[in-house]
Amino acid sequence: MVDKRIQIIEDEEDIVELLRYNLQKNDYDTFVAMSGEEGIEAVHQNQPDLILLDLMLPGVSGLEVCKVLKNNEDTRQTPIIMVSAKGEEKDIVTGLEMGADDYITKPFSPKILIARVEAVLRRGVLEAEVDTNVDASIEARGIWIHPGKCEAKVNDKMVDLSRTEFQVLHLLLRRRGWVFTRSQIVEEVQGPNYPVTDRAVDVQIVGLRKKLGKSGNLIETVRGVGYRFKE
Repeated sequence: MVDKRIQIIEDEEDIVELLRYNLQKNDYDTFVAMSGEEGIEAVHQNQPDLILLDLMLPGVSGLEVCKVLKNNEDTRQTPIIMVSAKGEEKDIVTGLEMGADDYITKPFSPKILIARVEAVLRRGVLEAEVDTNVDASIEARGIWIHPGKCEAKVNDKMVDLSRTEFQVLHLLLRRRGWVFTRSQIVEEVQGPNYPVTDRAVDVQIVGLRKKLGKSGNLIETVRGVGYRFKE
């Protein structure tokens, strides 16, 4: 099996060494950039399978780096795990809104780090293995999605969704009429024990509805329970 390539974007040398040591011990190839500008360039050059991105970087912030990478066609599908001492809910929500796939707070357990890296990479493999023929697409009430291509359209117009927004829409669309609690949505989309609160799920739903335009009202709020896609 070809070793996975991990791009570390972090300016604290002790954290860099901790990350690099544990990743290499688990057979990951690692690359290091110590500023936001250097990190963006390194991602394009190294084409990693995953990025570990610190929030508090000199120059261009980690959030801005995430935004730039997720808005670039060549790098938007590369998963990003944010690593930061800023563990408040608003920071996690902001990172996820920018398109991050996971969020680890410092200090962290090396075992948790590796488990999160493996989980994010595994999700990417599962998504890549989804049948990419036309029969894999799902359509309802003017909304069309193709899980294999991670594409979405509303009334035949392409909609630019983040990975998490797409996964939430896919979950609701393929089980139309079912009501999902916020915790069920998190577990289905991100896996169990993911450190996101109900508020973070609500933010994702608000963002998804906005991008769907008038069709956003097809995602109903079921008070006291969660969300569903109208049948």
